[in-house]
Amino acid sequence: MHQILLSETPLSIDASYQYLQDSEAGGICLFVGTIRTKNQNKDVKNLTMEAYNAMAKKQMERIATEAAAQWPIRKITVSHRTGKLEIGDIAVIIGVCSIHRAEAFRACEWLIDTLKKEVPIWKNEFYTDGSAWLVPHP
Repeated sequence: MHQILLSETPLSIDASYQYLQDSEAGGICLFVGTIRTKNQNKDVKNLTMEAYNAMAKKQMERIATEAAAQWPIRKITVSHRTGKLEIGDIAVIIGVCSIHRAEAFRACEWLIDTLKKEVPIWKNEFYTDGSAWLVPHP
């Protein structure tokens, strides 16, 4: 089972965790990516996330399906923000529920790495000295 979300509203760690709970599973791994104050040795004021929504959702579903084929996963959630984000906001949540923790960790890491490489989501960071597009978002 997969939960895929592309949202202009704040993401919820609690909602992701609730979705992932499974009485037959012993491991839930959550990766939470947040907006930081510095990138590329520059001070970040804020940023905007843009996505090619239809393709992004399709690719998010595809990588979730690929992960489920590689590891014995019970549930996966892949959530990403779009729109304007401030320092400290959650940009992405990747969650994996598996019978054992090792598979949950491996799948979670693979999902975030693959999302960053393959899903059409871009961020435009606004620095104190200007702005720069970063594609794909690191």
